[in-house]
Amino acid sequence: MNGRARGTWVLSFLALIVLTLFLLVSAMTRTPDRDLEEIVESGRIVMITQNSANTYYIDRDEPSGFEYELAQEFADYLGVQLEVITPGWSRMIDFLNRGRGDFIAAGMTITPSREELVDFSDEYLRVQQMIVVNKDNLEVRSLEDLNGRTVKLREDTSYQERLMELRDEGLDVRLDLFRDVPTEEFIRMVAEGEIEITIADSNIAMLNRRYYPDVRIAFPVQEDEPLGWAVRKGSLELVEKINGFFEHIKGNGVYNQVLARHYGNLEAFEYHELKRFHGMIETRMPEYRNIIVREAEKHAIDWRLIAAVVYQESHFNPRAWSYTGVRGLMQVTKKTAEEMGISDRLDPEESIKAGVGYIAKLYSRFDEVEEDFERMTFALASYNVGYGHVRDAQRLARRQGLDPNRWSSLKKTLPLLRYPKYYRQTVFGYARGTEPVRFVERVRLYYDILRRKSAYEPA
Repeated sequence: MNGRARGTWVLSFLALIVLTLFLLVSAMTRTPDRDLEEIVESGRIVMITQNSANTYYIDRDEPSGFEYELAQEFADYLGVQLEVITPGWSRMIDFLNRGRGDFIAAGMTITPSREELVDFSDEYLRVQQMIVVNKDNLEVRSLEDLNGRTVKLREDTSYQERLMELRDEGLDVRLDLFRDVPTEEFIRMVAEGEIEITIADSNIAMLNRRYYPDVRIAFPVQEDEPLGWAVRKGSLELVEKINGFFEHIKGNGVYNQVLARHYGNLEAFEYHELKRFHGMIETRMPEYRNIIVREAEKHAIDWRLIAAVVYQESHFNPRAWSYTGVRGLMQVTKKTAEEMGISDRLDPEESIKAGVGYIAKLYSRFDEVEEDFERMTFALASYNVGYGHVRDAQRLARRQGLDPNRWSSLKKTLPLLRYPKYYRQTVFGYARGTEPVRFVERVRLYYDILRRKSAYEPA
């Protein structure tokens, strides 16, 4: 064998060794294709998703996100543990088809091109692709206004597919594509003037304008589209189980609870109020944050919820007062101050101490409400309108065949306490029942913003 032949043989042998090692490592790290029975027997199911505010993220060491909560409910439905992997948007389908996970739950639109690669569950939410620009951009108002402009977006998305379709139809729009950048990051860049235009699903766009109120949702570029969870081709039992799960949680109200937590009241958007809130959490809130955190921790309440209450009640003004006789940062009544053992409602520390303690006390009185988030909502409504009126609203809900332990029921019955036909049936009589509904929804909104802003801060 001459030198050249020997060298070629050595290189081929080395290449074979490298290939063998690669295959061995791939085999060791790959989860084999598993059917539903194998998933249940293994005691775990692996969710493939992306790291973003609307899908999955870590909030103070706890996982959160709309898709994550649904997936956790699904794991509980199967009686298995949930594991989560986030390989990046462009690699999710590849990871699924290589057996690295069992299903994709990532707000993925069901499209013909994706249906060639995976099987989808039935739809669980419908969304619409929306053009997003800065609020000061008054030039982009219709599809034709995209001519000659550049839209920046993530690659391998249904957004890219749609804009390419429009380009094929004659629209002169340019696409600037980025790999694995979350849609919310493009929305931030639009809000801060770093880029001119992006595109987002309606739920993501409406959610993120809470965090970045300087954006404008301009117009749709597509009809409503369905979202679905993806599984490997031929995983019929798993996809049927997913479909049954969604039918189950939509029937028992769990789906609506999760939806409300993450996408509730998205239509409520008041630009000036949100800008004011974002400003005050940078300027006024820091003065009271340590007190809020300390008092909230005493009662195992998320301090950000209390901060949301303080803003809604007083806009962080310790001398705030109302014609109804309430005073201070948390608008404490004279009766509540006496009950909670404070003497000066205008003192920030005493006001927060009394307000947090009273919310905790109200929370403890709704022990029949099993779901923690719902229970706190009942406590907040009571803080605003009075414990007795909330109990009256529960009684009305029961009479009307509604679940008295659901906030969705009380949103319907609390406003009825304004009318003689209804309040004459109650123990505590008339109440301005629309106010606690508005109060709770506002507090939830501000709490959501604070959670989002602090989720990426150091603990």
